[in-house]
This record gives sequence, C-alpha cells and structure tokens, in this order.
Amino acid sequence: MASRSSWFRIGLALLLVPLLAIAGAAALAWWWLERPLPLAAPSVELSIEPGDNPREVATAWVGAGVQTSPRLLYEWFRWSGQARRIRAGSYEVHAGVTPRTLLDKLVQGDELRERVRFIEGWTLRQLRAELARAPHLKPTTAAMSEAELMAAVGSPGVPAEGRFFPDTYVYSRGVSDLTVLKRAHRALQQHLAEAWAQRAPDTPLKTADEALILASIVEKETGLDADRGQIAGVFTNRLRIGMLLQTDPTVIYGLGERFDGNLRRRDLETDTPFNTYTRGGLPPTPIALPGLASLRAAVRPEPTRALYFVAKGDGRSAFSDNLADHNRAVARYQLNRR
Repeated sequence: MASRSSWFRIGLALLLVPLLAIAGAAALAWWWLERPLPLAAPSVELSIEPGDNPREVATAWVGAGVQTSPRLLYEWFRWSGQARRIRAGSYEVHAGVTPRTLLDKLVQGDELRERVRFIEGWTLRQLRAELARAPHLKPTTAAMSEAELMAAVGSPGVPAEGRFFPDTYVYSRGVSDLTVLKRAHRALQQHLAEAWAQRAPDTPLKTADEALILASIVEKETGLDADRGQIAGVFTNRLRIGMLLQTDPTVIYGLGERFDGNLRRRDLETDTPFNTYTRGGLPPTPIALPGLASLRAAVRPEPTRALYFVAKGDGRSAFSDNLADHNRAVARYQLNRR
C-alpha cells in the first residue's frame, strides 16, 4: 500500500505536468513572437481594405509572402487583444519583421506612403498630368470633365482652374486620386477664406473669388516674393481707376494650346474672355494655382502709386508711376536686350 508521502509525490507530479506543458507552450509562443518571420522576398507589401477582418488580414499576409501559418498569425492577432485595432492601409515589411512588430505596424497605421507635389503657377492641365504620373493612385478622375471633377470634390458649378492648393500631399498606396484632389481643394478653400478675412478695407475686389483670380495673375507674373506685394498693388490701382490690366499671362492662358511660346502683337489684339488688353476688369476665372504668398498679396497689396511694371531680366521688376517712366524702363530692360 502506498504511503501518504508517495501519494503526495504522485499528486504533485500530476499537477506539475500540465503546468510544465503550459510553461513550455508559453515559452514557445514567446520565442515565436520575437523570431523574424521568413519572407518570400526582401520586402512584402499588402493593402488592407476597410472592413477586412483579422483572419482575412492574417491570410492575406501569408498569401503576399510572409511564410508562416495563417492560423498562428490570426491567433496572435486575436490573443493580443488588438485585433480590432488593425487599420486599413498599404503596408510594407522587410527582413527582420517579427509577429510582434508586424502587429505593432498594423495597429499604429505605419503605412507605406507616397507623395505628389503641385507647384505654384501650374494650370489645371499640368496638375492633372502630374496626378496621372503619381505612383499607386487609383485614377478615378482621369476620364472626368472639369465640371464632373468639381462636382466630385464638392463644388458643383465652380470653375476648376485654380481651385486646388499647391503643396505636397502624402497619401496611402492604393487610394483614389479623388482623395488627394479633395484635400487640395479643401486646402485652397481654407487658405482663400483666411486671406479674404484679412483683406484691406479699401480693396476694389468684391468677392473672395475675385481675390483668387487676382492672386493667380500675381503668381504668373513673378516668382519673386519681394515683388508680389507691389505687383498686386499695380493691378489693384488699375482696377480701382478702371484701367485695363494688360497682363500677358492672361492672354497666354486664353490662347491655350495655340500658344507656341512666342506672344505676338496679333495675340494681344485678338479678343478672348482672358485678353486683359481688350477687356476691362479681371478675367472670368483664375489662370493658375496661386500659392499662399500670392493670395495674401492680392488681398493686402503693398501701398504704391505705380501703374506699370516691366521685367528686368533678372527675376525682378521695375515699377513706374506713369507711362513716360515706364517706356524708359521698357527701353532699358527689354528693348536693349533684343
């Protein structure tokens, strides 16, 4: 008959077996969580769509090239308590990624991102061409007309030219190009509203849209920050007294694809809605994307008596209060260079 001490040892052994098994399983799990996952390639990419559940995400990673058990990966997502916090987006992992760091990336939204830049002074045509070249964007707007495009960004009936703010936009791989355009359009609306709220009390501009049009002209007339305020002042003075703006960039815009790089006298004399040599006031729409500096210059130009300016040839402009001085400046800076 077994002694009491023998029964105790047997009972202790029976108790320790499952505990040791649990401890061994825990150690194995910890080892797996910290061990780099084998990859089918130096880097593996995956786009997670909104609504994908954790089991689908685990299976998709294995299908993309993470060489592990999809069941094991899913159980780790679930056991961690963070499965429901996995974010949609485009991700990339490299050699050395572990199950733990993979989940951290998915929960933190550490996505693979791209960027596209819209430049001050670009036309809508240039913007859309750049958007078409941007990597990993779904081209949902490529076939849209300008009217359809503006309806899609939330401003139906508004002319599309100049309605997107020039800036660098970062986006997740696989998103629609419309997502980027909506951000650029909202940014333009916000900056325009802020600028218009700070307009000079004596501005001849009647609406924020007129400020946008003037800002686009200023943007095309100079790339020099130091001259923007005074150029805006010249156009403001002309608008105030009803003088023709006579600005070449609007004529060039009106010519469209007919412009061959050489602006001729006949172009200045050919009437279009954008010819500010033949029509008074501002053109009907912006002619380019204005930057923040041009928006601010349009609504608060530098005080000046100048009514004329001419390019010096070094990026700067010479300003004149009267036609006689302007003609001398033209002879000095333009005619003598021909």
